[in-house]
Amino acid sequence: KQMKDTMESDLAEVTATEEQAIKDYNALVGAKEKEIEANSKAIESKTGRVGHVAVEIVSLEEDLDDTTKALLQDQGFLADLDKNCGTKKQEWDDRSKTRSEELLALADTIKLLNDDDALDLFKKTLPSPALLQTKVSGAAVRQHALNVLKAVRNGHADQRMDLVLMALAGNAKSFDKVLKMIDDMVALLGKEQTDDDSKKEYCEAQLDKVEDTKKELDHTASDLDKEIEEAKESIATLMEEVAALAAGIKELDKSVTEATEMRKAENSEFKSTMAADQAAKELIGVAKNRLAKFYNPAMYKAPPKRELSEEDRIAVNMGGTPPPTAAPGGIAGTGITYVQESAPVFAQVASHSQVAKDVVAPPPPPETWSAYQNKGQEHNGVIAMLDMLVGDLDKEMTQISVEEKEAQAEYEQFLADSAAKRSTDAKAIATKENTKADLEVYSEKLATELRSTVKASMARAVFLKDLHLECDWLLSNYEARKGARATEADALKQAKAILSGADFALVQTAAASRLRGSAASIVSSA
Repeated sequence: KQMKDTMESDLAEVTATEEQAIKDYNALVGAKEKEIEANSKAIESKTGRVGHVAVEIVSLEEDLDDTTKALLQDQGFLADLDKNCGTKKQEWDDRSKTRSEELLALADTIKLLNDDDALDLFKKTLPSPALLQTKVSGAAVRQHALNVLKAVRNGHADQRMDLVLMALAGNAKSFDKVLKMIDDMVALLGKEQTDDDSKKEYCEAQLDKVEDTKKELDHTASDLDKEIEEAKESIATLMEEVAALAAGIKELDKSVTEATEMRKAENSEFKSTMAADQAAKELIGVAKNRLAKFYNPAMYKAPPKRELSEEDRIAVNMGGTPPPTAAPGGIAGTGITYVQESAPVFAQVASHSQVAKDVVAPPPPPETWSAYQNKGQEHNGVIAMLDMLVGDLDKEMTQISVEEKEAQAEYEQFLADSAAKRSTDAKAIATKENTKADLEVYSEKLATELRSTVKASMARAVFLKDLHLECDWLLSNYEARKGARATEADALKQAKAILSGADFALVQTAAASRLRGSAASIVSSA
């Protein structure tokens, strides 16, 4: 019964050890599953980032394609504009040249017809003064020129034109001063038109340039803002990854600590079990030797003789007595020791309370023994049973030794894997921290560039507003001003032609019938 209890106790301990090992294995599996889950999340996050970047690349490629198409359209429009402007310029040059030639032809014709010899010829040959202004005074010429200029003025306030009109309205006998004023005014109108042309060209060029620059700055600011947002998202992602890795390292260290404690407990249990099994084998050996001493003296092994130390031998040789032999200790005085907490006590204790309650009279004494017989056959059965117990102990020792070796190898492999994982995660944390620091510096640089770009864009916007205030009126009224100037210049030139013709053709005769054949004609200058 005592051996059965021992075996059941050992079985319970081994079962508990196996259950604990299963729990530790499940804990390790759980830690690895958490690690796999964290890495899977990291893979999903990075896959999402790759997809986002791919979408942005496609969007940017589409923007590039649209911009390229718009650029081709703008280049085509610019080519058409250059072609049309060249055509209009050629037409304007042809028109100006034709007008100049026309004015020259008219001036030459007037000069030719107003020549003195031509007038005398016309008086002699023509039946009536068809090419002569008869009965026309200087006042009529002046009034004609005034009407031409007033028609052009048409209610528009112009101090220069008013000054010419005032000069014409005077009673001056000569138009030289008025003609000079008209020439000066025509030259001034030409200069003003040239100034307007230059200003128009300047405004159009500056407006295009400033608007293009502002668009580029706004586009740059938008790109910088997107890059800053992407950098912030990357920094946040890196922080999450670093936190996950740090948590993984902490969990890994905890797993290593738990595995170490479990390994220590298993090793202690292994050593305790081995010591107990070894002590049980030795104790069974002592029991078998004791049985052999009685039943089979030939197989009995006497205990080794006590060897005296050198000092004791000297004392005995000199007539002294050897030191007393120490009392045998250990289990049942065999010298075999085994220390175990809560060691089982191989004793059966009766219930004291039951003894105290049920006190009865002792039974009658048994009969005396009969003739003693040697239990040789039973001795062989006991020895076989003890040998079987030793075999079981050997098997158990071999099994737990193999299990201890495997457990130690698994523990060492786990420590190596954990160390490699920790080193890899620590390097990954350092790399991500460096990347995060670089991204923060880059984000700050982008923020500085963004602020600078926004300021430049705002300055361009203010300049563009001032430019519109300066140029919009001119650009919207350019054609009207140009047409009005051209009309005014034509009217001034017409008035000049009228006044210039008055110097030569203002001939007044007494009677039309006296022109032909008359030698006495009255010539007066208005």
